[in-house]
Formats: sequence, C-alpha cells, structure tokens
Amino acid sequence: MESLSRAKRASVIVSTFSKIPFLFLLLYLFVCSLDILSSSFQLAGGRVAGDIFQENAIFSNPVAGLVVGILVTVLVQSSSTSTSIIVSLVSSGLLEVQSAVPIIMGSNIGTSVTNTIVALMQAGEREEFKRAFAGATVHDCFNWLSVLVLLPLEVASGLLRRLSQAVVDTLQLSGGGEAPELLKVITKPLTTLIIQLDQSVITAIATGDQTVSNQSLVKRWCLTTAITIKDNETSWPSRNLSQQTQKCGHLFVNCSLSDSAIGLTLLACSLLVLCSCLILLVKLLNSLLKGRVAGAINKVINTDFPHPFTWLAGYLALFVGAGMTFLVQSSSVFTSSITPLIGMGVISIERAYPLTLGSNLGTTTTATLAALASPGDKLAAATQVALCHFFFNLVGILLWYPIPAARLPIRMARALGSHTARYRWFAVFYLLLCFLLLPTLVFALSVAGWEVMAGIGVPVIVVMICVATVNILQVHKPHYLPLGLRNWDFLPAWMTSLQPLDDLITKMTLCCRKDRGRKPNLDGITVHPGRKGKKTRKPNNRDKESEESCTNRSDLDGAGCCDHEGSRASKTGTISSECSVFEMTLWSITGNANASARLQTTRL
Repeated sequence: MESLSRAKRASVIVSTFSKIPFLFLLLYLFVCSLDILSSSFQLAGGRVAGDIFQENAIFSNPVAGLVVGILVTVLVQSSSTSTSIIVSLVSSGLLEVQSAVPIIMGSNIGTSVTNTIVALMQAGEREEFKRAFAGATVHDCFNWLSVLVLLPLEVASGLLRRLSQAVVDTLQLSGGGEAPELLKVITKPLTTLIIQLDQSVITAIATGDQTVSNQSLVKRWCLTTAITIKDNETSWPSRNLSQQTQKCGHLFVNCSLSDSAIGLTLLACSLLVLCSCLILLVKLLNSLLKGRVAGAINKVINTDFPHPFTWLAGYLALFVGAGMTFLVQSSSVFTSSITPLIGMGVISIERAYPLTLGSNLGTTTTATLAALASPGDKLAAATQVALCHFFFNLVGILLWYPIPAARLPIRMARALGSHTARYRWFAVFYLLLCFLLLPTLVFALSVAGWEVMAGIGVPVIVVMICVATVNILQVHKPHYLPLGLRNWDFLPAWMTSLQPLDDLITKMTLCCRKDRGRKPNLDGITVHPGRKGKKTRKPNNRDKESEESCTNRSDLDGAGCCDHEGSRASKTGTISSECSVFEMTLWSITGNANASARLQTTRL
C-alpha cells in the first residue's frame, strides 16, 4: 500500500511540474496576443486617431481633450502610442501643455478597456464572471472618479501643469539614448514575424505632415542607408538621399490589402488566440491552484500583516503592482494577467485594487524614462507631459486609497460585478457606453460649442447629482425626505430596474430562435424520447394550477415578470414550474423506473 501511495504521490508531483512549462507558454502567447491586438487596433484606427489630433482648435475645450484621449487610446489600444503623439504635438508647438493634460487623463481611462475585454472571457461561470468583471472595472472606476475631481481642479488652477513644470525647472535634464525595453525583448521575436508597424506615420498625420497621407502604417523596409551626393561642377549643394536596402520579414510585408483590412484580420486572429489562451490559462490554473495550494496562495496574497501594521499590506501590494508593471512595461498586460486570478478567487478585489493603482504608477514611470531618452529639443516637453501623467495617478491614489472610507472604486466595481452577473449583456452595454457611445456624444457636443454643451450637460449633471443625493438619503436618512421621495415606486419599472430591458432582450432572442425554426412548445411540456416502454406524459391539473399561480404572481411583479431560477420535481413525479411573461421555457423530462422525474430548464 505504501509503495502505491508513493507512486501516486510521485505521479501527481510529476504531473504538476509538467504543467508549469505549459503555463509559461500560454502566458507568453497571451502577452504576444495583447501586443498583436494593439497593433491591429492601430492599423484599423490609427489613421483616424491621427486625423482626430489634427483638429487642434477643439483642444482648447478640456472636455473635448478628455474625450479625444479616451477615443484615441481605445482606437490604438495603447496609452504609450497616444502619449507619444501628445509629446510630439507639444514639442512641435502645435499643442500647449495646458491642453495636453486633459488628453492624458483621457488616455488613462482608455487604456483600462483591455482588461475589461479580458474579463468577458470568463462569462461562462456566473460567480467567476462577477469577480472578474468587478476586478477589471475597479480600474475604470478609479480613473473616472479621479477625472471627475482633477479635471475641474486642473482647469481652475493648473495644478498638474504647475507641479510638472516646477519639477522640470528644478532638474538638470539631458537627452539620453533609447528607453529600456524589458518585456519586448522576449515578445519581439514572435510579434515581429507577424506584423511590424511604422509608428511615425500616425505621429506625422497628427502633426499635419501631408507627405505621409497615402503611406501605409505597415512597415515594409526595415533597413535604410543614407547616401550623400556631392556635385562639385554645379552650384547645387550636397544632397542626402535614403536608400531602402532590406525588406522586413513579417507576414504582411508583401500584402496588397489596405491597412483597415489587415487590422481587422489581425484583430479577429488575436482575439481568437487571446480567448483560447485565457480559457486554457484559467483551466490550467484551476488544476494547479486547487485544494491546499489555492488556500495557501490565497492566504499569502490576501492576508494582512499583524496589528498594528495591517495597513502596510495594501501599500506593499501597491509597490508590487508598480514594480511588476515596470518589468512588463505595460499596465494593460499586468492588469489583464491578474483578471483571471481575480475571477478564480485567488486574488480578492481588496488586494487587486492596490495592485491596479500601483500598475497605474508603474506605467507612468516607464513613460518618464522614455521621455528622458528624448532628443534635446523635445526633452522638456516630453518630460513635462510624462510627469503630468505621473502626478495625475499619484494625486488620484492620495484621494481614493489612504482612507478606507474613500475607497469608492471598490464599492462601485462590486455593484457593476453584481449587475453583470445577473444580466450578462450588461457587460457589453457597459463597454459600448463608457468607451464609445458616451465619449462620442460628448465629443459631438463639444464640437458644437460651449453653449450647446453647457445647455445639455449642465441640466444632466444637476439631475444626476439630485438623484444621487436622494438615493443616499433614502438609504441613510429617509425621514429627511417627503413621503413621495422615500422610494422610487412612482416611477415606471424601466427607469428603476434593468429587468424590463432583460425581458425585452430575452423576447428578441426567442423570436430569433423561432425564425430559425426552433419554436418552443407553448402547450406545456415536451418529453424527449427515452427508453422503450416510456410514454409521453401530458400536463396534469397540478401543472396548470402552478402555471396559473405564476401568472398571478407576475401580475403583481413591478418589473413585469417572474425571475426564473429553475424548477423542482417532487418525489412523486409532480412538477412545479415558474414562468415569466416574456420568457419561454423548454422543458424535458428525464428519468428511469426507480428514480423520480427531473425537470431540466433551459433559459434562453
């Protein structure tokens, strides 16, 4: 027996260690797919992003600058790219630092969309999806709250601009060489075989250079040599010509497709690889981090220090997040990597919050080092823009982390996670609303002028503040409110709940299924053919009474439907069912001679 147990234990150990190289391989492919995803977004939307930056006149409006930063960063999926464009515009004199600060705030918001997309890959398991989406959106909530406080403060006082200018004036800056590239040293061998981009084209479009208007973002030539031609017999001066001598070696170097077509192709492929790697990573981590191992890791990561040093654990996590982001040189990569761990419950959202804040600081450190490596004529502007980014995140951390009661992003993210777990379509709606529809609407209003934006925006903001105030009073001090405002029962259901919209989406889904020929049987129960001798069971009076009972309950339901949680079968084979006005249910009875019938419910 002992030899068998030892052999079994040895096989478990060998199996566990054999999974570790596969884990690192999946993680490597995951990071590379994020890099390709960023390149695909730049190909699909980089030219549009450059064209947006050409409209320098609208940047005098700080709200328009904020929205431009969000849209451009979402389009190119890289805050480093959008920040480098801003640095080029500032150093060339086309954009002032005062106008650049709101754009930097917007880029900080836009870069958090990546880990929110990664959280969607865990939608299969409700509880995991709830935790993963909350862990991903805590980054969004922190950025939005920081902007709501710091953007008006920056417009009124120029706080970030003055701080960064004071630091630049104090330091004796000198241009350096290339900025360090730590993670890209590992990922470049693979990603450069797939696609290579000419980042200078987007910057040139943004600065108004017409010579690159028809130039592709796909890099064709990787080696150019300069040739100097001297003509002594004429009065023409010497001329420097560049000769393209070596083509790049990636897959699309000779491709005749447009940038948008290549970008969409890469987008589909990178998303496929990203989803596959993420699913396999979650399954592999679940197999590795189970039982005592998961408990030990959870205890190490989420446990605080002994009293009175419990507060130190969060700040240690903050420094760990900053250091890890500095190593991988991308906040998107780091936050996207911990999102599956949050969904699995290995990292709690309370511990993920300081890790994310540290990641925000770490990515600004990388940008600052890159700015310090700029040429002498661009050094001051590049450093000031990078420092504005750093101070924005630092002041945001001071606002929303040291005081436990002020950690609103955690509570907001938990609420978003709960809504998403109940209504899974809400995750896609949130992404489209916060990162596309709302910024586009605000940008359109800002282009229309201050009068239009103030005429629409001010009433909306006043209504939101009033509603938030009434909500707080309803929870904590309801006796301060008149009787009519102590609840929202006087409003229609669609204004106070997402359930009516969920019912509508369910009804539309069922209509689509009907059109494909899979109509549910509305007469009651459809019995799948079973073993020989089994007969089709018709609904009895008990079933009809249950159905009438549910219908009566749905008439009393404020949202207009019963929430279908499943049905139970009794030992005598009787079936109790719940129904809904807008939900149709496919029922099937399975069982055998010795077991009671079981009702299987499929909610569409």
